[in-house]
Amino acid sequence: MNRIKTEVKEVSVLLRSIPSLTMTLFIVSVITMNLLANKSINLPFSFMALDCGIVVSWLSFLCMDVITKHFGPKAATQASLVAVLVNLGMCLVFFLASKIPGVWGESYVEGSEAIINGALDGTIGGTWYVLFGSTIAFIVSAIVNNYTNSMLGKISNNNSNFKSYAFRSYVSTGIGQFCDNLTFALIVSHQFFGWTLVQCVVCAFTGMIVETLCEVIFSYPGFKILQNWKKNKVGREYFEYMKERLYKNSWGLDLL
Repeated sequence: MNRIKTEVKEVSVLLRSIPSLTMTLFIVSVITMNLLANKSINLPFSFMALDCGIVVSWLSFLCMDVITKHFGPKAATQASLVAVLVNLGMCLVFFLASKIPGVWGESYVEGSEAIINGALDGTIGGTWYVLFGSTIAFIVSAIVNNYTNSMLGKISNNNSNFKSYAFRSYVSTGIGQFCDNLTFALIVSHQFFGWTLVQCVVCAFTGMIVETLCEVIFSYPGFKILQNWKKNKVGREYFEYMKERLYKNSWGLDLL
């Protein structure tokens, strides 16, 4: 019980330390990409498959890379779990809203009101297997991305320049995005939508390329954000708290 309280306090200190705009964009991107994933993208080849979630999913990985570089992989993973919990809460809100009697504005098409209204309710309300698949996929990809990013940072020659930041961000985002896309495709698309294994792998690879390119475009602003955080000593409370925990743990006092 004491360990749980300690971890909860650690997360609360972390959330106070991460700039609110970064955490807000992170959470909004997670919620938005799950909604946009309901719309598929028409592609010229049948073995390729993508959804509109890729429009914003790169932002989630950009936020994770920035948080990992400044606060560490454990902190980024904790922030990711918070984003997942908020997303689940919003999914519950959307589900309840879909069950409230009423008519969506876009359903006013003569002769098709009931069909369109039901489709909109279904889209907003979601389905359990899509929510389950997207949640598991994001958790897996977050852990892979954050710890890969941290590991690559440790082997970089100069961990404070843009070249090093770009290297660890591009590689970890590519691997993390592939894991995200493939996990979701295997859990949801393969099992419920009849995708072949080839489609699942190609979708994961194609999504990885597109989303990594987005990371390339926006990586420099992320690096500048990190420089600003370092300059303004962002997260000082968190670092001091973790230093104190490390000291107590070395004396066996952390769980007392």
